[in-house]
Amino acid sequence: MNNENNALLPSDHGQGRALETQRGAIALNTLSGERMYQGAENETGGFNASELLRVVFKWKWMILGLTLASVLVAVLVTLATTPLYRASVTMEISPSPSDVTGKQAEVQPGQGDNDQFLRTQYGLLRSRALAERVARSLNLGNQSGFAGGSNPAARERAAASKILGNLEVVPQPGSSLVEIGYTDPNPARAAEVANAIANGFITSNLERRYNATAYARRFLQTRLQAIRARLEEAERQLVRYAQSQGIVELGGASAGGSSPGDSLSAQSLTALNAALSQATADRISAEQRYREAATNGTTTQVLNSPTVQGLRSQRAQLQAEYDQKLATFKPGLPEMIALRTRMESIDRAIAAESRSVTGSLRSALDEARGREAQLQGRVAALRGTVLDLRNRGIQYNILQREADTNRTLYDALLQRYKEIGVAGGVGESQAAVVDPAQRPGSPSSPMPLLNVAIGLVAGLVLGLAAAFAIEFIDDTVKTPEDVLGKLKMPLLGLVPKLDKNASFADELGDPRSEVTESYHSIATALQFSSPAGMPRLILVSSSRAAEGKTSTSLALAQNLARTASSVLLIDADLRKPSFKADASDGRGLTALLTSADSVMDHVVGTYVDNLSLLPGGVIPPNPAELLSTGRIAAILREARECFDFVVVDAPPVLGLADAPMLASMCDVTVMVVQAGIPRRPVLNSLRRLLEARANIAGIVLTKFNVKHTGYGYGYGYGYGYGYGERYGSDASSRPQIDMVA
Repeated sequence: MNNENNALLPSDHGQGRALETQRGAIALNTLSGERMYQGAENETGGFNASELLRVVFKWKWMILGLTLASVLVAVLVTLATTPLYRASVTMEISPSPSDVTGKQAEVQPGQGDNDQFLRTQYGLLRSRALAERVARSLNLGNQSGFAGGSNPAARERAAASKILGNLEVVPQPGSSLVEIGYTDPNPARAAEVANAIANGFITSNLERRYNATAYARRFLQTRLQAIRARLEEAERQLVRYAQSQGIVELGGASAGGSSPGDSLSAQSLTALNAALSQATADRISAEQRYREAATNGTTTQVLNSPTVQGLRSQRAQLQAEYDQKLATFKPGLPEMIALRTRMESIDRAIAAESRSVTGSLRSALDEARGREAQLQGRVAALRGTVLDLRNRGIQYNILQREADTNRTLYDALLQRYKEIGVAGGVGESQAAVVDPAQRPGSPSSPMPLLNVAIGLVAGLVLGLAAAFAIEFIDDTVKTPEDVLGKLKMPLLGLVPKLDKNASFADELGDPRSEVTESYHSIATALQFSSPAGMPRLILVSSSRAAEGKTSTSLALAQNLARTASSVLLIDADLRKPSFKADASDGRGLTALLTSADSVMDHVVGTYVDNLSLLPGGVIPPNPAELLSTGRIAAILREARECFDFVVVDAPPVLGLADAPMLASMCDVTVMVVQAGIPRRPVLNSLRRLLEARANIAGIVLTKFNVKHTGYGYGYGYGYGYGYGERYGSDASSRPQIDMVA
């Protein structure tokens, strides 16, 4: 049998190089009453390096065009731009404060906040007042072409605005240096204005410092006169009141800080009160010692007395001797009686000594009480005098505090006034010119190379952004990554797109062609789609017409037949049969559905060894009704028993009920998707098949263009699959595959 006799629809095929076969798993779950499906094990998300390169290569001409256009715009803008010259002055700004009244007032910011001070100076450099000063000093308002206006004042304001617009103040980080740059079409004027801005800033800074110092001196002089008068009056009132009340201060009024509490009476009262406290403490101590002696018969003084200690030592020795002899002699012996007599004599001596000490304690207590009573009387006498003095000293303290406050304020203001008087005429500036501006020799803008580089980068960025934006909004299935990422289904293989003059039959007949190799890979992938190996009953369908399902059915059948297995190819597309057969003999699927004949009665041979064909037969008026009778299930079972493998070429899924019905009866379903078609119809087709409980083995991506993908934007979502479409109303005029031997 000759493969060259297999003629295929011109629009039905032409695909890309077979790439790597990928396996996946399909899971059918029920969630919220709706069947959901999952995609392959290796699911891709986002862009990877190969995807980036693919997008760039695909849209290379658009990216190149936008880049060239951007560079051209940059060149035109550069040529149309007026050359500008920039002159710069480098200045040093040192924060040197001029503090007039310390914490009370400040003329300039202190050195504690250098950043704030420098930011203030930068703001002054950008101020309109300085710009107007420069415009007046250089008479820029009257220079032709610099600024316009109806009157001198308006021209001066316009000149100041132009200066501010072309002025740059660039601080140098980590230092007190600042660069003042000015840009102008005239190089000489650029240097002149830059130097004028620096000099004007220094002059205005000196004027502000001088004006601030002069104001401070006038203010301090006025305040000194007022404070001095108040101080003199306060001191006179203090002296008059002290004389009238008889208040004598030990420190004197001029010492400052004295009060009526420092008077003689107060000091005497303080001393007597301290003596009274000591006398009271002595009396309490003497009373405690006396009470202890009266209560216990002995005291610490008695115990510490040398006489008592000697007597007690003798008493202890006699007692020890008595106790020793008592063990040998009787108590009535004269020697024992003598010892007892001596111990009693010592006891009386100890008692007499204790009474003597107690008497001395009583005398000490009486003496302490007398001294305490005497001091209490003297303290009571002085207390009244001091209290009266304190009542009279309230007003004295008020007057003295007023005098002290005025004296302190007067001394501080006088010191500040002297300091300003010494430093006020120095006139040292906080700013100095380090490098004056020189006339620039070349324009600072435009910069051709930089503009071209910016245009080049901008064009590349714009081109890449446009390319990836198009890819992002593109909802078509055109790459293996789209099958896994957008359809969530495993990829069985890729079929390359043929050249315009190539024949699918010729390519399929050549064992070394790309088409043949791709279908070998697809057949191999089908062997791993189930644990049992190659499925015996395979249905091939697509979402719409002309995606390559018939060619895929034929190629799979031929591949299976080459393995020495008996294969039956069923043309189940009763609306548009793809395989030629002699309809006059009454054989075909249509006749088999309407009769109880055996499948083998309607099978015809082909030019391919081990491959048989069950043609569609006569086109019926109601294909869907014929397939829904249940006869098709019996036909498929019988075909399964008679042949090793059965390949069913089903009609497209969308718009028809044939494919889902047939898919539910087959072992697996192979979904053919043309590269470049929108994702939505494919998803709808997959959803319909899964709702029919079809076992989808995976996706075959046909018409894949390795060099350039992304075709198919002109395909719509509708399914325009009807009788005689594209080839006329007569179904017989449609080209068919002639496989009958």
